[in-house]
Amino acid sequence: MKTTKWTIDNAHSEIQFKVRHLMVSWVSGNFKQFSAEVETEGDDISTAKVRFTADINSITTNNEQRDAHLRTGDFFDAANYPQLTFESSKMEKLDDENYNVYGTLTMRGVSKPVVLYAEFGGFAQDAWGNTRLGISVTGKINRKDFGVSFSMVSETGSILLSEEVTINANAQFIKQAIAETKVA
Repeated sequence: MKTTKWTIDNAHSEIQFKVRHLMVSWVSGNFKQFSAEVETEGDDISTAKVRFTADINSITTNNEQRDAHLRTGDFFDAANYPQLTFESSKMEKLDDENYNVYGTLTMRGVSKPVVLYAEFGGFAQDAWGNTRLGISVTGKINRKDFGVSFSMVSETGSILLSEEVTINANAQFIKQAIAETKVA
C-alpha cells in the first residue's frame, strides 16, 4: 500500500471560530499560525489521518484587548498551553464528498473526543504541476469541556458568552510524497 503525505498550504487555508456574544450576535476569530498534515492510502480520502496544530499566541479577533484576554488563564492560557491540537482517529464516509471526522482535540491540556463534519472539495493540478486537495471542516464544541470556564453576566442579566463554539476550517493541501508501505 502506498502512503501519500499532504501538507497544508497556509496561504490558501483558514482556521476560524465563532461564539455568541450576549446571545444576540457572534464574535469571530482565527489563528494566524497553524500547521497541518494529512496521510492517505494513495489518494483515498476515507483513509485520511489528520494532524493539526494552532499557535494560541496567533489568535486574532480584530480587537487587541480581547485577543490579549483570550491568551490569559480566563480562556486559552497561552503561557501554559501554547498550542491547540487535533488528531484524527477515523474518517467515516457519508458519500463521495461528505465525511464525519472522529478525533481528539486538545486545548488547555484537556483532550476530548470530537466529531467534525468535512466536505471534500476534490483534487486539482496547480500551474506548477502540484496535486492539491481542498476540504472544509465544521463542528461545534463546548468550551467548558476544555477548561475554558470564563463566565460573566451583563448588568441586564444576559449571558456574556455562549458555551458553544463553532469551528470552521477551509484548507488546501499539497501532495508531498508517496512512500511504499510493505506488508509483512
